[in-house]
Amino acid sequence: MTLHSNALRDHACLIVHGPDQPGLVAAVTGLITRNKANIVTLDQYSDNPEGGAFFQRVVFHRPDLSAAMPELEADLEKTLGPYGMTWQLTDQSAPKRMAILASTSDHCLLELLWRHRRGELNVTIPMVISNHTNTAEDVRSFGIPFFHVPSQGPDKSAAEAEIVKLLAGNVDFVVLARYMQILSDDFLTNVGVPVINIHHSFLPAFIGAGPYKKAKERGVKLIGATSHYVTKDLDEGPIIEQDVARVTHAMSAGDLQSRGAYVERAVLSRAVQWHAEDRVIRHGNQTIVFT
Repeated sequence: MTLHSNALRDHACLIVHGPDQPGLVAAVTGLITRNKANIVTLDQYSDNPEGGAFFQRVVFHRPDLSAAMPELEADLEKTLGPYGMTWQLTDQSAPKRMAILASTSDHCLLELLWRHRRGELNVTIPMVISNHTNTAEDVRSFGIPFFHVPSQGPDKSAAEAEIVKLLAGNVDFVVLARYMQILSDDFLTNVGVPVINIHHSFLPAFIGAGPYKKAKERGVKLIGATSHYVTKDLDEGPIIEQDVARVTHAMSAGDLQSRGAYVERAVLSRAVQWHAEDRVIRHGNQTIVFT
């Protein structure tokens, strides 16, 4: 289970990414030690020790972290600059702000709201935006603001502009909880934060409407779900998490869809949790996920 924000007080997460080379681990751990901090967890990965890329995630505890952050950042720049590394330092006690976009399907949306209420997701949810109103009452029962932004017809620019206006300056990332609209390149540029999507695993085999009916007719034995970052290339962004479930010939198309919804909820929840906890490092069209 995710730690609550008070349990993460004075905890920082450092992400380091760049060309692999001798001395990196010593440089990072030495920096943390001289800044009077204590390492809580440390994960690292190199895709090739000879000329490859290096990835590291370190969580450490530093009393009076907020006061020490400027000094830590200055030391990181001075220490890691000569290595050509990029880095990101975040205060783990400050939950990320997560907006949710949804359509008529509510299984992924309600799963995220429920996990958030239970304290399993260290995020705040400033808003849910939907192009339909059927989930409005459920969303508001969680104490979350609900906004209806219709999106009809081939021209989605007005709807996208309204959504960007709602999101601007208010969120750190966006989750598409079965939001059944294709987002434009302009939207992704203007929203300016990571966007996470979830979809069934039948792409590209059973594209379009009725994928579970097509899967039943084809006699599939496995169904699943994929969660990924959204890019301008439709459903081809860096994958964060995937999972599958076995199905049999005795299941109807409706049974397959129910099993698929279960997998989608679990996969999206894990992807959101890992992103919120700074466990995902994007590297080209791949991800390094420290779980």
